[in-house]
Amino acid sequence: MDKVIITVVGKDTVGIIARVCTYLAENKINILDISQTIVDEYFNMMMIVDIKKAAKNVGDIIEDLDKIGEDIGVVIKCQREEIFDKMHRI
Repeated sequence: MDKVIITVVGKDTVGIIARVCTYLAENKINILDISQTIVDEYFNMMMIVDIKKAAKNVGDIIEDLDKIGEDIGVVIKCQREEIFDKMHRI
């Protein structure tokens, strides 16, 4: 399994989850866990996904999610699980 952590942060608006999840489904990226909250009109979502069967490589996925984030007015970050773990272990 190739796990990736995706975070989405920005002003809440209709369709954020739908847009991100539609992209993931279209590219055969499986959502393993998802958590989202809205605090004072700000949307925050964290997802753990499996890209083992993904239609694209992780670099292309990162670029695509950056573009989607720009289109819908949020910041989307995507990191491999091992990098995320090492960064947060310090």
